[in-house]
Amino acid sequence: MTQRRIKAAIIGSGNIGTDLMMKMVKYPQNMELIAVVGIDAASEGLQLARERGIATTHEGIDGLKAMAVYPDIGIVFDATSAYAHHAHDAVLRADGKQVVDLTPAAIGPYTIPTVNGDANLEQGNVNMVTCGGQATIPMVAAVSQVATVHYAEIVASVSSRSAGPGTRANIDEFTRTTAGAIEKVGGATKGKAIIILNPAEPPMMMRDTVFTLSEGADEETIRASVEAMVARVQAYVPGYRLKQAVQFERFGDNNRLKIPGQGSFTGVKTSIYLEVEGAGDYLPSYSGNLDIMTAAAKATGELLASRIVAQRRVAA
Repeated sequence: MTQRRIKAAIIGSGNIGTDLMMKMVKYPQNMELIAVVGIDAASEGLQLARERGIATTHEGIDGLKAMAVYPDIGIVFDATSAYAHHAHDAVLRADGKQVVDLTPAAIGPYTIPTVNGDANLEQGNVNMVTCGGQATIPMVAAVSQVATVHYAEIVASVSSRSAGPGTRANIDEFTRTTAGAIEKVGGATKGKAIIILNPAEPPMMMRDTVFTLSEGADEETIRASVEAMVARVQAYVPGYRLKQAVQFERFGDNNRLKIPGQGSFTGVKTSIYLEVEGAGDYLPSYSGNLDIMTAAAKATGELLASRIVAQRRVAA
């Protein structure tokens, strides 16, 4: 009989890895989490995994390879660091494992489940871009699906409390990676990304602003596309929502919009204002920036698991 649930593992027992673990345990679909890997035997993530009957190791990738369940694992989520992921990827793919990368390493193609998840199912490694990318690129793509997007700019504002040392050390990489994915996945000719760490107390939820300048579609067509995309993202991130109605401004030859370093443009400027509330599975609800990463990774894993199940069915 064909196995319908693909066995999976998580490398990384920190905040992101632990939140992903809790989502996979609480909302099981076509994957079964059977191993969690860390480097600190006393970490809370490994303790929570053990309490739930999940096999653990604190010896990193070598410990994972030595586990009795390793041959059964089909999908591995890496929630460590870009530096560590390069080594992990080489080992895992050599052993035939499908890799979902939650780090900034970007070895595999940028993947946003609602935009291009289906297009990357044949890839051995898929990259989840950044939290800002997961929140905003669906909106850029929604506009580019109905219009030609000349320029897109996103501003991701997150609580300072939800930005750990990894995020702080990689802010420059965040902006470059997100801007690149706005173009490659979102469909904008030129993309720009800005991140703001807000120290407000009590901590604020993730807020994202998306600006696009486009031609070829009217306001109602763009609004309908944006609202449809919001609904698609909400299927795996229930706390993802428009903070207010989509705003529009028109620019013609007599009032061209000038963007420093980009030139002047005519067309429709679309302003989209988002809020992302986390599900509170492990992280606080204000950590929507981390929640959307783990939710998107789980949704991508489910797409990959469906493909693996289909392949095994054919082979059988």
